[in-house]
Amino acid sequence: MRGIITAAGYVPYRRLEGKQISAFFGSGGGRGTRTVASHDEDTTTMGVEAARRALAGGLSVDSVRFATPTPAYVDKNNASTIHAALRLPATVGAYDVGGSLRSWTGALLGALDGPGRGLVVTADLRDGLPTSADEASCGDAAAAVVVGEGTDEAPVIAELLGRGAATDEFLDRWRSPGDTRPRLWEERFGETRYAELSRAAYAAALADAGIEADAVDRLVISGMHARAVKAAGAKLSAGRDILADEVTAATGQTGGAHALLLLAAALEAAGPSEVIVLLNLADGADALVLRTTDAIATTRPADPIAGQVATGAPLPYAKFLSWRGAVTVEPPRRPSPDRVSSTAAWRNEDWKFGFVGSKDPATGAISMPPARVSKATGDVDAARDVRFNNLMNFVGDSDYDEVTALMDVARQHEVDGDLMGRRIHWLAAAGVSLQLAADDEEDTAKFLELAGLCMSEADRYEHDVLVEDFIEVVDGEEVATEA
Repeated sequence: MRGIITAAGYVPYRRLEGKQISAFFGSGGGRGTRTVASHDEDTTTMGVEAARRALAGGLSVDSVRFATPTPAYVDKNNASTIHAALRLPATVGAYDVGGSLRSWTGALLGALDGPGRGLVVTADLRDGLPTSADEASCGDAAAAVVVGEGTDEAPVIAELLGRGAATDEFLDRWRSPGDTRPRLWEERFGETRYAELSRAAYAAALADAGIEADAVDRLVISGMHARAVKAAGAKLSAGRDILADEVTAATGQTGGAHALLLLAAALEAAGPSEVIVLLNLADGADALVLRTTDAIATTRPADPIAGQVATGAPLPYAKFLSWRGAVTVEPPRRPSPDRVSSTAAWRNEDWKFGFVGSKDPATGAISMPPARVSKATGDVDAARDVRFNNLMNFVGDSDYDEVTALMDVARQHEVDGDLMGRRIHWLAAAGVSLQLAADDEEDTAKFLELAGLCMSEADRYEHDVLVEDFIEVVDGEEVATEA
């Protein structure tokens, strides 16, 4: 049986409330919140986060397809960066797929129709002019699915029963190359076109699956045209309570990532033998009919979307404008980073993209970036690799000396101008302090204060959230896994 094996999403930690916009400008804004990628995130980094969650448990894949309307690079293949961050074998092909709001459909269907096991990643970072509807109602997110033949270790949780498509050329939403914000045509025309296209794609998918409309348990509809999505939902649900969307009110419409994000959320909530129809409206309509299997009852996502949606922190509107380049504020007084070196980046690929550090076998000391020479013995290249799945802190057997050592390394990185190394080591010091606070009842207050100091230093680099990881050995390699 071929179908979806895992589905996952990544929802950024920061939230912008619509009412902040109207309070700032006196117009615009709206109800609800939208997700906001941090100042140092882009669609590639968000795609990596979603892909890591989809591959949790050690799944292997034969190909990577990355679809986004807002790529971090053009000409350069962004999927190769995701491939490097996941530390996949060189034999795994990695490909960018198009640059439109409809590209993900082709990527998913290509993976389903192709050989082997495929990873499909989608991400989008939506922008809009201040006070515009897009600014308030859109959001940033990523999603990923692994598709292929099921096995006993990695069973299919949803099989594809049928598909349908309807394509038409008309102006609804578009951007010219180089533009960061879209242009829109009058809404009523688009609503009229999508009404016809959605019905055609939905009917074709049901016919291909050989089922009737009353067999559908969950209907997931995504599209940037809010009026068309609402109208299609009312028409196709026929008054039945089957519309599935517990995400958009908190995240906003996340563009090219939204359909798979909604699908992943629907699969989290679904039980066995449920029929789910995914309908996407973008320069036409595409419908996929899926049926969950018994395996979904025992499959638990690594980081449920519902949990990510429920946890987050507010972001001031002024900072949102700064992050998006709408206003220019004075930058931090820090050394300018070194000019990018292609050869240096290639030599340090595991560290730069995969967050691979080293552990001294003589002392157990962990270094990030990795250290080739042991401080204790002077041995060269004897250290073991330690892979960190997320931006992490070190949790384990530790004492106050390790905290101060990490703080010293963080300060040295700042002197050297290595801002990423600086941030990681402050976070590591904070994590060890928190662990010590939990382990030492007598000095809990002291270590909590120390953790707060370290987090304050880390926040100077605008880091959003501390992720606590354990370190364990997997297949002879030490791996940091989320606690």
